[in-house]
Amino acid sequence: MYTQIWNKYLPVIKILLKRATQGEDQVLDLNRIDFERAGSGRKAGYKFSIEFKKGKVANVISNVPLAPELATAMLEDANIRPLLQANDYQVTLNTKFQLTLKYVEQEVAADNGN
Repeated sequence: MYTQIWNKYLPVIKILLKRATQGEDQVLDLNRIDFERAGSGRKAGYKFSIEFKKGKVANVISNVPLAPELATAMLEDANIRPLLQANDYQVTLNTKFQLTLKYVEQEVAADNGN
């Protein structure tokens, strides 16, 4: 339902993912009307958070169809997949249709010789 809309934003999302690795969260203002037309027409807005770790979704995604469709679109995109495999990110959407992309430092496992 929303895949076509997300595909339109993927080139910009790729750029913002690269910029996020510099340490600053990146915010993308989405066109609310695109999503309202494609969805149920609900104007209240949606909220979700997706955690990508080691190229996979690491959290339970909300039942809002926007979230799993974005995760799938990002994981299937040949230009974004390598970024998700190399880095960890948190992607959140707020009720103002602002998508925030945050680089998450990977935890280094301590090797104690066991």
